[in-house]
Amino acid sequence: MLPTPATLATPDTLAHTRTRPLHWLATATAMAAVIAAAGLVQPATGTPAAADEPAAKGPQATAPDPAAATYPLDCKGAPQAVTATAQGDLDGDGRPETVAAVRCDAGSGTPPHAIYVLTQDRAEGARPRVVATLLDTPQRRTATELTVGDRTVTASLLGYSGPEVPRCCPDKKQLAKWRWADGKFRQELTDSAARSV
Repeated sequence: MLPTPATLATPDTLAHTRTRPLHWLATATAMAAVIAAAGLVQPATGTPAAADEPAAKGPQATAPDPAAATYPLDCKGAPQAVTATAQGDLDGDGRPETVAAVRCDAGSGTPPHAIYVLTQDRAEGARPRVVATLLDTPQRRTATELTVGDRTVTASLLGYSGPEVPRCCPDKKQLAKWRWADGKFRQELTDSAARSV
């Protein structure tokens, strides 16, 4: 035996399904209420602060100011010059660090660079401080094209293939990468062919 077919709608039974301005107004009001309620409820992000740890404030989301840091660079009385900076979260803690290329402002020649990583404590008024030295001046390199991305610092390093090469004219180029892993920076160097740069 076949099942009984469903009762077909007649014009009389469909009369209540016609849309009227009142129906649209009620629907629009309900949708507006749902959207407003969704805007008030925000998903939780990050990790809750410990009871003894002060809540993070705006300045902690800002990268340290390289001009406010003290660098361990002995310039024998000459001023220091920050020639390049880059910012990014290198250790994944949600707070950006600043990487600064610094050299002595000797006024002539090509003083070598040092590259430092700066961080800033959470306490209000804390000064930026050096937490890592990626490149030191005894390596006699000039740093260019400093960038930060994917927890990695990248720079082009210009240098000299030997002591007979004039200090004005570096003839060696390396691409240097310092990647944060296992609590420290690991360096990767790629040499370019020695040539006048």
